[in-house]
Amino acid sequence: MNRLVLIILAFSLFAINCNGQKVSNPKIEKVFLDETDKTKNCYTIIYPPKLPWKGYVFIIPGFGETAENVLQQTDLPYKLALNGVLTIIPTFQDGVLSFGVDSLSQLTFDRILMDVTSKHKLINQKFYVGGFSIGGSCAIKYAENAVIKPTAVFAIDPPLDFTRFYNSAKRDVRLSKDSEADQGNIYMIDRLEKETGGSPSTHLADYYKISPYSFSDTTQTAIKKLSNISFRIYTEPDINWWLKERGADFTNMNATECSAMINELNRLGNQNAELITTQNKGYRKPNNKRHPHSWSIVDNEELIKWLLRQK
Repeated sequence: MNRLVLIILAFSLFAINCNGQKVSNPKIEKVFLDETDKTKNCYTIIYPPKLPWKGYVFIIPGFGETAENVLQQTDLPYKLALNGVLTIIPTFQDGVLSFGVDSLSQLTFDRILMDVTSKHKLINQKFYVGGFSIGGSCAIKYAENAVIKPTAVFAIDPPLDFTRFYNSAKRDVRLSKDSEADQGNIYMIDRLEKETGGSPSTHLADYYKISPYSFSDTTQTAIKKLSNISFRIYTEPDINWWLKERGADFTNMNATECSAMINELNRLGNQNAELITTQNKGYRKPNNKRHPHSWSIVDNEELIKWLLRQK
């Protein structure tokens, strides 16, 4: 097994390949921007069974996930389609290793969005965007910088502050024995240094640039762009699970900055920004293995009703 596969398997944001339930079998199509390369720059599109459509949504996978992984872990895309929402699951320039918040991923997002909207003539339709883990980070970053703002945004336990993420990964490696250091954290340290040019101590402005939210950015530059958008973050802050199963604490958890971001958005006047916390809902298929960082923490029916209410 090569190093890349080991990294993906070890990485905490990876969602396990499995067999999940499907609520139905709507028409599904795989579209490639480049037919000569089937590993990237593509999207899976799930069509509602009848017209007119009620809007369209981009659901962005977590790190290491294919569209097939997403469909196996959650029936959210199928349920959205059955509720009349054209559903798109994209794969960006770096394939399943796309970082989401980097400029290349965001550019590919634009390309795929343009391809979908032009082919299907999506004019004046409601536009939603959401994702899991780093896919949620990508969705928020896109909403912050998009020319045409989404109607609503949701993110499932996303890492938001990559200064915190970097420092907590470095701390985890430091506290681990050399032979036991988490390979996912080692990978993420290297990846963040590659994306930003260095560490937060030397390239803080670059960390602010890629982070959807930065606790130490007193200008609130990124999140001010979300002051008028309906916005949700889901998280399951099961600290005892993280302590026991991963040797992690609150400083390693995405829930800390998720709550901080919502708090600041509320204080900026966005009362349509909310934090949804859950308990004991995080399980991964096929074995229903306990993991609070999972697609399953979302009440899909309630989320769809919330999305369709937004204007």
